Amino acid sequence: MSGKEWWRPEIFASRKNNLAIRAKVVAATRAFFAARDFAEVETPCLQVSPGMEPHLKAFTTALVDPYGGPDQELALHTSPEFAMKKLLVAGMPRLYQLARVFRNAERSPTHHPEFTMLEWYRAGAGLAELMEDTEALVRACCTVAGTALLRRDGAACDPFVPWRRLSVAEAFRDYADIDILATAPDPHAPDRALLAVEAGRIGISVSRTDRWDDIFFKIMLDRIEPHLGHDGVPVFLHSYPVSMAALSRPSPRDPRIAERFEAYALGVELANAFGELTDSTEQRRRFEADMALKQELYGVRHPVDEDFLAALDFGMPEAAGIALGFDRLVMLLTGAATIEEVLWAPVAGGETAK
Repeated sequence: MSGKEWWRPEIFASRKNNLAIRAKVVAATRAFFAARDFAEVETPCLQVSPGMEPHLKAFTTALVDPYGGPDQELALHTSPEFAMKKLLVAGMPRLYQLARVFRNAERSPTHHPEFTMLEWYRAGAGLAELMEDTEALVRACCTVAGTALLRRDGAACDPFVPWRRLSVAEAFRDYADIDILATAPDPHAPDRALLAVEAGRIGISVSRTDRWDDIFFKIMLDRIEPHLGHDGVPVFLHSYPVSMAALSRPSPRDPRIAERFEAYALGVELANAFGELTDSTEQRRRFEADMALKQELYGVRHPVDEDFLAALDFGMPEAAGIALGFDRLVMLLTGAATIEEVLWAPVAGGETAK
């Protein structure tokens, strides 16, 4: 759907049904969390740090001091995570937010530069509780949307059956014939050469500049993601290598992996969840490593949110948190082909390619 003159009645009419369903899903989401004693919160989009993921590109701006002081550079957040974790420290045990978030240089059938993220946190909980939340929430949204299936590109997936649990190691073994953990004898410094050899063996092209995580994602995109949730059952892909979970704690059962999962349906990543890291010293080390990589790759560095690290140091409770792409969920509920078909209005500046 073209973003140009989207307001013409004959063009807008094509998404009216999707938007009616979206409104029902918003209401059902709020009812779902209210019934489970979650507080709905609102945090500022403008933050000192937009998020520290090396590959995400942020929108930055200047906060002008009305009293003549120096301007302060701020950024539109890529996730409300830091502010919501501060609320955990403040004593909020269960909270959620339907947040507008911003990621520059992202536009595809499932990406948009401004989109809605549903994020929620549970103090004293782990990934098992978040998996249960996710299954129950998606089923509740299906019910109000009047569908028993998630749909995309002519395929369907049944969220009412028990969702599959699949570890990253199992996925690489089953779909790529690779022992991914063996390529990281040092869990915090995976061996690029070992994974490059394995990628070449199965026909994945690797360049000299690809790092271990670049090769990991190439294999994921080519050999693994197309299978996730395409057998009619949504899947939780869990137990990521510890080097790929900058905000999650290591597993107490296996120091090579982190407490992280992603939820998939029909090859679409719906959600990303963490057993949250609460060690401020380790979190600072990871932030600094991420920013060094961002500087190397893109010539950009964002400041560390020192207030966030101070909150961790003060004492964030053990917790688990998850971010779900709300627009993507609506896409699967309606069978929409692109994310713009479930938005009230697209961001100006280009047409999403199908």
